Amino acid sequence: MTEKTPLTYADSGVDIEAGNALVSRLKPLVKATARPGVTGELGGFGGLFDLAATGYKDPVLVSGTDGVGTKILLAIESGHHATIGQDLVAMCVNDILAQGAEPLFFLDYFATGKLDQDVAETVIAGVAEGCHLSGAALIGGETAEMPDMYAQGHYDLAGFAVGAVERAAILPRTEDMSAGDVLIGLPSSGPHSNGYSLIRKVIDRSGLALGADAPFAPGMTLAEALLVPTTIYVSAVLPLLKSGAVTGLAHITGGGLTENAPRMCPDHLVPVFDKNAWTPPPVFQWIAEIGHVTLDEMARTFNMGLGMVLTCKPDDAPALMTTLLEAGEEPVICGELRAH
Repeated sequence: MTEKTPLTYADSGVDIEAGNALVSRLKPLVKATARPGVTGELGGFGGLFDLAATGYKDPVLVSGTDGVGTKILLAIESGHHATIGQDLVAMCVNDILAQGAEPLFFLDYFATGKLDQDVAETVIAGVAEGCHLSGAALIGGETAEMPDMYAQGHYDLAGFAVGAVERAAILPRTEDMSAGDVLIGLPSSGPHSNGYSLIRKVIDRSGLALGADAPFAPGMTLAEALLVPTTIYVSAVLPLLKSGAVTGLAHITGGGLTENAPRMCPDHLVPVFDKNAWTPPPVFQWIAEIGHVTLDEMARTFNMGLGMVLTCKPDDAPALMTTLLEAGEEPVICGELRAH
């Protein structure tokens, strides 16, 4: 090739045909997430959604955007890409759920240096599964191929969720909270998608390969155990909100219990947790022991076994606990609100 040879986009490392082929492969996955309100087909300039078709009377839209952080590096290094898309959806829809919103639709952004259709399809199939679990429609997204931006085989993800809630049902309802209100915690599946920069340091210190047996999860490799996807709480929690008994929800992400639970409380109240009420999953003990991580550092970095916390009046707690158990959750009464 000389300086006068005509250049093409493909010469720069961008394969438009591969991108178009990926869209065709994704259409069945997207179609499977359809729900009332979905309008149009994948491939337009924008995703369409008819809010009137959802049946809300006085809706307020709630949006959230997030990524998966360096957990993606474990997926890349181990070659296990199937669940990282569910993590992406979970991080977004659990956030808007905390405002009382029902997830309606989701869009994803997949960026890489050179498109591997098989990897991209596997990742986005995980996104579609997360949408299925949360009741959100996957109505669009973007696949960006950017040579020289990412190392070979690397990719990044971002997501954007939109939900709706009746105006009168927006959470938190801080005016209805008072000292003595109960905290109910819902178990996490592990670290979810937070603290993985620290976890990767712990892996290095442990000397274990990602394919080695996980010391804290019998029958799983270290990669499999650390890539367990983030729990999506929508199906268990959304029915509770219709009763009006839940006054606040906190999605426990980066910052842990110590920083996220207070976000749902008025200034004059503080959540106080009974640390004996639940046992954190073994992965957290492993992280603390191998990394010599202090308890305070663990508590402000990880969810420590509770991925979602809700508040209610003491009289409402038994019925909520029963409903959650019937939904397949294992809720724990984990503390109370106290005067600040």
